[in-house]
Amino acid sequence: MINFIICDDSYGTVEKVSKIITMYMMNTDIEYHTHCFHDYDENFEKIITSDMPSKVYILDIEMPSNSGIVMARKIRSFDNNSVIIFLTGHEELGITILKEELLILSFINKFDNYEDRVLSCIKKTLSILDQKQVLKVKYNDVIYSINSNDILYITRDSIDRKTIIKTDYEEIKVNKTIIEIIENLDRRFIQTHRSCYVNNDRITKVEKNKIIFDNGETTDLLSAKYKKEMEYI
Repeated sequence: MINFIICDDSYGTVEKVSKIITMYMMNTDIEYHTHCFHDYDENFEKIITSDMPSKVYILDIEMPSNSGIVMARKIRSFDNNSVIIFLTGHEELGITILKEELLILSFINKFDNYEDRVLSCIKKTLSILDQKQVLKVKYNDVIYSINSNDILYITRDSIDRKTIIKTDYEEIKVNKTIIEIIENLDRRFIQTHRSCYVNNDRITKVEKNKIIFDNGETTDLLSAKYKKEMEYI
């Protein structure tokens, strides 16, 4: 799931950028959601601190209540994985933004054929996120950023009623359902049991009722129903 967060006080600009995103993303098999704002309000700031995955911010600089540069600082104080794109009429602020070292993907002048550049940035963004898709989960006030490539499988602990994310390095228990986790991951995660999803890219072999991963780890969470479906993957 990719979350595009657009903030511009021009309703026309927000609508146009949203349409560009929709037109491009509909030709992919990637799940996405667009969040539109017209000011840096309380709801916008809640997104910054949320564990929402794969955030792509498209921000104006001069807004009624605050500056996009200030918001970019807040974003970077929380995470370095989100993509930030500035879309603004204040081209003269480009040097200032570069000096801030906010890891900006692009600085687009909205008065200079910006539609093509926005589209180009979306394409580049998908390439970046494909290389480092990050799952963020929060447990006991600690936020974990997990590279989805490191996840072997996700299952449910029926005793303490927590979802377990099994990675190459550790097991992380969170107070979310398996479905809530899976909704934030891509299609490589397939169901093998009523209480298990596995990373299909990490499977090297399936033996009887056992799945063997590329690091030698195994799981027996494989039911006859889903094993039959796996034959077609």
